[in-house]
Amino acid sequence: MDRLDAMRLFTRVVERRSFSQAATDLAIPRSTATQVIQKLEERLGARLLQRTTRTVRATLDGEA
Repeated sequence: MDRLDAMRLFTRVVERRSFSQAATDLAIPRSTATQVIQKLEERLGARLLQRTTRTVRATLDGEA
């Protein structure tokens, strides 16, 4: 995925508050969605999402 696709995925994860639902919406495997977001966070040098077992929320950096 390129950067634009990664940002689109990030937006969908925040909207849906779920990696699984965002991956389903974009027709990609959940594991791919997780890896793409991790690479995006590494590239930006900031944690974008707060993950728990039940929810996913944007951090302050993610909201910005």
